[in-house]
Amino acid sequence: MPYPENDSISKLPPPEEPPRKNRVTPRQALKHLLFFIVTFISVTFVGIMWVGHTANAETYWEMWPQGALFATLLLAFLATHEFGHYFAAVYHKVRVSLPYFIPVPFGIGTLGAVIRIEERIRDTRSLFDIGIAGPVAGFIVSFIILLYGFATLPDPSFIENFAGHEHIASVVEETGRFPDTPPEAPENSETIFLGNTLLYAFLASFFDHVPPMYEMYHYPFLFAGWLGLFFTALNLTPVGQLDGGHILYSLIGYRKHQRVARLAFGGILTLAGTEAIPMLFSLTQDWLPIPGFSAFLLWGIVAMFLLQKGYRSDLRWIAPVWTFALGIAALTLMFGSGIEKTGSMIWVFWSFFIVFFVKIEHPPVLYERTLSPARRKLGWVSMVVFILCISPNPIYFIS
Repeated sequence: MPYPENDSISKLPPPEEPPRKNRVTPRQALKHLLFFIVTFISVTFVGIMWVGHTANAETYWEMWPQGALFATLLLAFLATHEFGHYFAAVYHKVRVSLPYFIPVPFGIGTLGAVIRIEERIRDTRSLFDIGIAGPVAGFIVSFIILLYGFATLPDPSFIENFAGHEHIASVVEETGRFPDTPPEAPENSETIFLGNTLLYAFLASFFDHVPPMYEMYHYPFLFAGWLGLFFTALNLTPVGQLDGGHILYSLIGYRKHQRVARLAFGGILTLAGTEAIPMLFSLTQDWLPIPGFSAFLLWGIVAMFLLQKGYRSDLRWIAPVWTFALGIAALTLMFGSGIEKTGSMIWVFWSFFIVFFVKIEHPPVLYERTLSPARRKLGWVSMVVFILCISPNPIYFIS
């Protein structure tokens, strides 16, 4: 084969350098920064509704420092969690996006943050490292925030900073402590309760002046720490492509994880029933016959649809899990919380989110690599963290 003359070679363009994986362009960095800024603003102004000192402020703008403090704490957790995933993916040379922060103008001001894995993770060791890096990093930050909040608690008179708490403030002034139960809510209003967790209750037992769970959300460090630990637990749910699904799949393999994930989803569906049935009861009691039974029947139809899709029409699982989930939810409402107490619908949302987005079962990876003993210990510790930080009834309302 003839070769070109030397002068022809000199005219060839120099070979292009292959694009570096995970190289961030200025335009990409600016886009992600703008999402973060908008989310910070959103959390700040929605956070004012939770932690703003409404009794002492004449205008909404006077409370922005309290909202900004809450936003700083919550986004510190979210950023640490997502960058934990990001740097683990970069370490394993997996193509990944920077974190996307998601603002919303209600709730706590954000739906969280996500990264986008842009290629398939090929082996269980990389899968484990990427999956666990976020929860470990986020847990540490949230734990520190919560500990600082407990260690710097003001005395109970702090509640005087919030309008509409005059009755509680009067009890605090007389007794020096919060009342065990909240005052009866005014007509057409409800008292918000946050669900306790094993870790929160354990830490709270070492400190004085700990507010009750119906007032805790006025304390920015406690509220942000509680949210961080609860969101860590949600991500550690051992199903699908959630962090917990990645971790448990790497620990026990595809077949065993398939069974555990289906059982875990059955538990989530049970919790969803304890929220959905009271909500359906309140919505239909004026126009459906036998409203309690009608609410139960409506949720049974929805639960069957979710199981049919989530378990891919596997009747060996659908029938027993459907029966168990509805039976336990009904017994819980009959002999426990009652059908009049409404929840936040978190578990209903989580059930739909799992079925339609992250799926119940984890897709198989190409290469099964044995985890090191240190990784295995850390993986099982993360499952313990899931138990310590989850709340079966995270937010509920009592009239």
